[in-house]
Amino acid sequence: MSARRDELAGNLARVRHRIEEAATAANRDPASIDLIVVTKYFPASDADLLADLGVTQIGENKDQEAGAKVDELTRRDSLTVHFIGQLQSNKANHVARYADVVQSIDRPKIVRALDAAAQTHDRTLDVLVQVSLDERTGRGGVAPDEANALADLVGETHCLNLRGVMAVAPLDGDPQRAFARLRTVADGIRAGHPEATWISAGMSGDLEAAVAEGATHLRVGSAILGSRPSLG
Repeated sequence: MSARRDELAGNLARVRHRIEEAATAANRDPASIDLIVVTKYFPASDADLLADLGVTQIGENKDQEAGAKVDELTRRDSLTVHFIGQLQSNKANHVARYADVVQSIDRPKIVRALDAAAQTHDRTLDVLVQVSLDERTGRGGVAPDEANALADLVGETHCLNLRGVMAVAPLDGDPQRAFARLRTVADGIRAGHPEATWISAGMSGDLEAAVAEGATHLRVGSAILGSRPSLG
């Protein structure tokens, strides 16, 4: 376990250094940028080690895996759990039980299902509108010109707090141009919802471009945890 802790500590230090350099280049305060470590496919023990190393936010993509993992965490009270995968309406009740933030709000059906689920569990969830920056990716997300209407719908719910937007860069093309488009969408939503200040963008390979375009939350997995373990 100590070897794994040392590995995570070294990788985490390198990522934090990258964030600091990117923030400096963009004339931003590094403290204004939150790091979410994406722990999908890795065990709860890794998330607990990360919490020991000062990580306060983790991200999960798969509902079945995430729910079981959160139940195993010994440092659960130290961690904010973000659900960042595509969400099916029939999974909303389960996700609302363990997630603190849902970043993948991309259609009205999900808004209604998640709000009802949060009410059932007597919880209030922070949520982000997921914006599609490339229709070819199949990664989910609302079209940029429909994002405002979806944000307005979230604003009408009882148990969902609209916090901003999320997106994944296209598989090809310039990520900074894509994140600049996301920033424009975020500005439009914030005009009607001043509290929606989060921009979740950037992963291991493109976090510098995201920081340059105003990302407030970065979702980094492999650069900290390493290659995904074999699923057998």
